[in-house]
Formats: sequence, structure tokens, C-alpha cells
Amino acid sequence: MAKITDIKSQSLQEVNQTQTVAELEEFRLKYFGKKGLVTSMLKGMGSLSPEERQVQGPAINALKTELLEAVESKKNELELSELNEKLKTEKIDITLPGRPEEPGKIHPISQTIDELVTLFGDMGFALAEGPNIEDDYHNFTALNIAEDHPARQEQDTFYMKEKKDGAPLVLRTHTSPVQIRTMMDKNPPHRIVSIGRVFRADYDITHTPMFHQIEGLLIDKNINMGHLKGCLIEFLETFFGVKDLPVRFRPSYFPFTEPSAEVDIGCSREDGDFKIGKGADWMEILGCGMVHPNVLRNCNLDPEEYQGFAFGMGVERIAMLKYGIPDLRTFYESDLRWLRHYGFRSLDIPCALNKTSGDA
Repeated sequence: MAKITDIKSQSLQEVNQTQTVAELEEFRLKYFGKKGLVTSMLKGMGSLSPEERQVQGPAINALKTELLEAVESKKNELELSELNEKLKTEKIDITLPGRPEEPGKIHPISQTIDELVTLFGDMGFALAEGPNIEDDYHNFTALNIAEDHPARQEQDTFYMKEKKDGAPLVLRTHTSPVQIRTMMDKNPPHRIVSIGRVFRADYDITHTPMFHQIEGLLIDKNINMGHLKGCLIEFLETFFGVKDLPVRFRPSYFPFTEPSAEVDIGCSREDGDFKIGKGADWMEILGCGMVHPNVLRNCNLDPEEYQGFAFGMGVERIAMLKYGIPDLRTFYESDLRWLRHYGFRSLDIPCALNKTSGDA
């Protein structure tokens, strides 16, 4: 007991003499570490007789408790002292201005999609969506695309793992499958646009493996080419903001429309400056046509009763023309400098279309 009393007196004196948190930690290890004095005393209890343990045990535990309380109290005192010293010597100049935060910019693709949705919404078109991974039937066969068509080849299309029944799956090459799903799932009339990602194996200044496309479809009775021309001319004049924009329709070929046409808009290229509007040149902008009778039949519609038109264009392409962006690949380089230059501070035109699902 005399030894424990001496240890208590000596240890409390050592605690009070510590000047830093580091010194206090050295003291703690001296008494309570693996080979510490109090730790050794507790381990030695097993060699004592029952009578000795009854006397020594409570005394050692009392010593342990008192020392630990003294260490904790001294630690709080030293930490507070060190903090006060730091406050005396360390200063923050609160008069410095804060770091500037640049406002975020909306990507040109997002802006263009919102404009397209709004413009066609004002014309009565609803928004329809479909899956990015399509089966061969919806992506090719139902659209009257022949088995030997170049678009079906692997160098043009990304093929996925086949279904369990052996049916091919592809990353959709256009948003036209949404039109097929709409015509097959619902009764006419149909008046929709579909906007989304499409995938083709191509990459250069005007092509990327993934890009965005918008396609429109109108199916009803007594629809003709005049309705198609009026719809597209109104859209192009509004989108590009050019009144009386020169627009011409050139005969073309698409498997899913008949007759088919390419649509050009007037432009000028003088002294390296490209302008949309009146001029001596033309710029191809989109493809369109009357829905092929075979496509209507594939969707269980009678071409003698229903007719319609369809059109499609690349979102990036018309964004490049409208906002003067020279290289398609820069859309996806995640360059903040590019986004600060071509981006938009806010969406000026809210989304106006009703949204319908085109999923199977």
C-alpha cells in the first residue's frame, strides 16, 4: 500500500509538471502503455494470494482512475492553452474578397433540344421516347430497310449480344424505332417528335459515334406532301429566326418514306463568312418524306385509310449552323473554356411538349 501511495504522489506531480500535449502523452504511456507501471501492476495481480488481491486490487484501480482523470483534466487545460496561443499569433485577413464563382453554362445541345421541344410543341407535337438498345425488327425491318442494306453492316452499326431467341440487338441508329413503337402501341392519329441519342460507327469533324437526333411523325387521314412542306418551312424559319427563309425540297431516297426529299436552306458563303438566309448557295439541313405504305402495313395500319409524313435531323448539326460551332467533336470534349464560350446562361424557352412513353 505504501508503494501505491508513493506512485500516486509522484505521478500526480509529474502530470502537473507537463507543459505540452506531447509531454502528457509520454506520461500516459509511461504509466498506461503496454509496459507501463500501472499496467504491470494490474498484470501482476494474478501472482498475488486471494487475501493480497482483496487489498491491492481496489487500491490499484483507484490509482488508475485518479491518474486517468488527472491526465484528461490536464489535456483539456493544455489544449485550451495551445489554442489561445494560436489565436494570438495566427490571423486571417477577413477583408480579402471571396473567391469568385463563375455561373454555370447550359450546353448548346441541351439548349437546342429545349428549343426544338418548345417549337414543335407549339405546333401540336407530343414528345415520345424509346430505348437506346433496340431489336433488329424495330430498328430496321419494320422501317422497310432491306436485309442487304449497308446500314445493317457491322462497320456502320454497333451490335449487342443477341437475345436468348437469337434476335439481334443494336444500339439504335436513329430515333425512328420510337415512331414504330408509337404506331404499333396506339391508335392514330399520331403527332409526335422523338429526341434522343443515336449511335453509328463513324468519327470525324462532322460525325461522332454518339449524337442526338430529332424525328417527327404525323399520321392521320388525308395527309399530303403540302402538310409536310408547310410544317418544315414554318419550323426552319422560326428556329433560325429568318423570315422568308429560302427552302427547297430535292427528290431523294429513304427506305421508310415514299416519296422522299432532302431539305436545303438558302445561305451565303462570301469571304469565308457563312450566313443563313438569302444567298447563292444551299445547305442541306434534313431528310423527310411521306411514310412508306410498307411501314404503315408493318404497324397494322391501312395505307388506303391513313397517310402521314416523317422527318429527321441531327441536333448537333443544326446547333452548329445556328450558333457557329465549327467542329462536332468539341461538343463532347468536356472543355470548360469551350462551354464558357458557346454555352448559355439560362434556358430562355421552357419545355412545352407533353411527354409520352415509347417503350415496349
